[in-house]
Amino acid sequence: MRYAITKNMTSEQRIAVLKKHSAKFNKKVKRNTRVRKTETNFMDKFSEGQNINAWTDGEKYLDEHYGDRVRETKEYDSEWD
Repeated sequence: MRYAITKNMTSEQRIAVLKKHSAKFNKKVKRNTRVRKTETNFMDKFSEGQNINAWTDGEKYLDEHYGDRVRETKEYDSEWD
């Protein structure tokens, strides 16, 4: 394993190594933050608490694919109310 700081380094050398590695780390963190912001832009149009995976055309879907069965079920349910 290769270490950046060794015990025979001077304080100035250690500080230089820390500055170099901290600059590299900060650059990576900034890049990740920028990428994360661009990847989640689509979520800005949804309000908090709103399920983005919920069907918005549920009635239309049911009518198109299960029309008669849904109508019969609704009629049957309305008899009990």
